[in-house]
Amino acid sequence: MMLGYFLTLFLITTVLMGWLLWPFFSTLFLSAVVTGVFNPLYRLLARRMRRQFASLITCLVIFFVLFIPIVMFVGILSREAYGFYLMGKNAALTDIVKNFFEHSRLLERANDLLAHFDLELSSIELNRAISQLGKVVGLFLYQQASAIASNVVNFVIYFFFMLMIVYFLLIDGHKLISFLINLSPLPREQDEKLIAKFQDIAGAILIGNGLGGLIQGVLGGFVFYLFGFSSPFLWGVLMSLLAFLPILGIGLVFIPAAAYLFISQRIGAGIFLVVFYIVLSGSIEYIFKPKLVGHRLQLHTLLVFLSIVGGLKAFGILGIIYGPVIVTAFLTLTDIYHTNYQKLVEPEDGDPA
Repeated sequence: MMLGYFLTLFLITTVLMGWLLWPFFSTLFLSAVVTGVFNPLYRLLARRMRRQFASLITCLVIFFVLFIPIVMFVGILSREAYGFYLMGKNAALTDIVKNFFEHSRLLERANDLLAHFDLELSSIELNRAISQLGKVVGLFLYQQASAIASNVVNFVIYFFFMLMIVYFLLIDGHKLISFLINLSPLPREQDEKLIAKFQDIAGAILIGNGLGGLIQGVLGGFVFYLFGFSSPFLWGVLMSLLAFLPILGIGLVFIPAAAYLFISQRIGAGIFLVVFYIVLSGSIEYIFKPKLVGHRLQLHTLLVFLSIVGGLKAFGILGIIYGPVIVTAFLTLTDIYHTNYQKLVEPEDGDPA
């Protein structure tokens, strides 16, 4: 009787606690991720000074590394993304595509190949599809950027709120982890496995994919600027996001751009763009990321792709982080189930069902 009464009260207070914290879920989640990434710096500083000062300095580093760059490029991104959206919405992008096909035989060659399958592509259909894609991409990036630009006060408040949480998590995060482990009904080693996986995936996403995407976006946008492509900043940001996707990545931007240069008779520029893409993408994927994060992100390539695309669709830009974390948590729990609990719910061989 008393146990049932206690569990009822505990469940009610847990639900109410979740209800109180739910508006801050994104901030709390990002704070935990950022804390995990910058915790090595904090530990290094904490060996030489008091923990409070070490945490304060770490938060100052986070401010200069994250806040200032975001504020600097949000305005530019918003302007260029909206311009790209208008190009797709109006006739500008359609005219570019139309002129592209008129001055090349690409569509004609494609239809010669498709004729064997009784298929045919028309320039009108391609114009409509590419213009629609331009609208979707431009509008998505514009909405993400303008959400910050139009709510600067809210963004500043939430960012400093996140820094405050990070400050205390750096100092007392180990106490919080111990509290959660002691509260959990799972064995300690299973809780520690879940927490370790969370830290690994956070590090792999922000340190590996984040830095890798930033490098590819900056260098790719600079090359686009050199070759005279419009909205190089927008393309750079888009490449930074696409760099999170395995296999395809920045090739979704570089390959069409190189094809455009080839068809425009800019052969040298097209060859340079292809070589630059191969070198940049290969060095990041096969040298930079493995050395930086090792094998933290041990997910199948298809699962990484689906988790990021699904995360973007469900949560917006933060889905780049949420998606892989959710998939990793599910796979970790699945592994724990197979190791510890499957034999408890399934009859052993030879036992009656």
